Amino acid sequence: MIERPGFVTRFSLTARILIVNILPLAFLSGGLFYLDTYRTQLIDERFKLARIEAQITAEALAGATRSRQEALLVQIGQEQRMRMRMFDAEGALWADSFALAEPAFELNDITNDTWEQELARWLDRTVDTIVRAPAVTDYVEPEGQTADAWPELKQAREEGLSQVRLYDWVDGTPVITAAAPVGLNGATLLTVRNAVDITESVRAARTALITAVLLVLGASAALSLYLARTIVSPLQLLAGSTQRVRLGREREVEVPRLPERKDEIGQLARSVSDMTLALRQRIDAVDSFAADVAHEIKNPLASLRSAIESLPKVKDKETREKLEQIATHDVRRIDRLVSEISDASRIDAEMSRATLEVIDMADLIRAIIGSRENRAENHDHRIELSTRGFKANVLGVGARLERVVENLFDNAVSFSPADAPIEVMVDNDGACVTVTVCDSGPGIPEDSREKVFHRFHSVRPEDEDFGNHSGLGLAIARAIAQAHDGSLVAEARPDGAQGACLRFQLPAAE
Repeated sequence: MIERPGFVTRFSLTARILIVNILPLAFLSGGLFYLDTYRTQLIDERFKLARIEAQITAEALAGATRSRQEALLVQIGQEQRMRMRMFDAEGALWADSFALAEPAFELNDITNDTWEQELARWLDRTVDTIVRAPAVTDYVEPEGQTADAWPELKQAREEGLSQVRLYDWVDGTPVITAAAPVGLNGATLLTVRNAVDITESVRAARTALITAVLLVLGASAALSLYLARTIVSPLQLLAGSTQRVRLGREREVEVPRLPERKDEIGQLARSVSDMTLALRQRIDAVDSFAADVAHEIKNPLASLRSAIESLPKVKDKETREKLEQIATHDVRRIDRLVSEISDASRIDAEMSRATLEVIDMADLIRAIIGSRENRAENHDHRIELSTRGFKANVLGVGARLERVVENLFDNAVSFSPADAPIEVMVDNDGACVTVTVCDSGPGIPEDSREKVFHRFHSVRPEDEDFGNHSGLGLAIARAIAQAHDGSLVAEARPDGAQGACLRFQLPAAE
């Protein structure tokens, strides 16, 4: 399945960290626009209050004398910070609280506003545009001070019911008017209030929200960049090192291990470093193996070539037969080498795909001993098997474990004197299953016990025909043991007698 690049994969890791951390704050800042709902609720409450105030004031004015009405207009206007006007039945203005006493409030003159106030008005207009707030009529004092100049007054006179209307002053503050009939003589009352506190409340809430969002946004961006730096920088460093390793331009490129990092990035760095080291070792091993293969095949090829080139020139029948035997021997030796090399190179690949099964090593060894006796491969050597401990169950690939045991028996048969027994011990201590194969041969010097497992290292008995072994048997056996999380080592006989012991150890199956 081909993975198509999506929204996430188009951006760098740094950008994605910033987006993930800032996006919730962006949604939070969207609360600025919902302050308009808060403003609308406040205005609705003021509408109700203005209607009630106008009705109560009209009822108080209805039964009062003119002087008392004027006094009430001044008193209520001062206390409630309103402008109150009375119109007679003909619609003429006959009382104004602002004319009877000092004005209770003063509409703001924006010509002297500061830049902060201008910015606040700009934000008001921006939010109204975004939320598509309904347009509000600008508040303008009519030139003619008659009842018909005010739509709410005209409607109240016609319907005999109180009316409330919203206007907008030039500084963005709401102006709320209320008109109500006064008694039954046709007089009407008009109240005007500049609800500056609504605008101040909304702007204060918005300022606090913007300040909080900006502070948190700055902190989140800084922390995101710090987090991105602690993650992205070492990843970029690792990527650059692995790229140089891939290109092979610097043989000794050191992948940083970041020992000071105890988190997942540090674990990744050390894993990549170990993987690179293992890769280098594998490449070195492959190069060495290729060189050894070329060297090992070159010798029998040279001998074969010499024998074939000499055949046409030799007339003596006995000499020709010897050359043909040499050629046949070299062909078989090359065939054996190719088979062994092919088998050695396939171990890792086969083990990575193999399915492990529970195998009783004691039963496996008994079957191998019987099969070798039937094929007469033990050359008159008696293989003596003994077991101790628990049942010798391991997890492994049967064919490969059989190959290890066969190689150990071949090695023991090669070095043991005629008629000398080969002793095999299978032991299970509960944690490991150990197979020990001991012979009675010349033994292995202590400084050579590791060399016998090197590829193409072969020290054979003097009476054995040259070329019958490739020198890969024990190397293949150890590779199979290690692929099963086990080990294969050479030791001296525990009883002190002459000979060598090869100890093959595997984890016991639970």
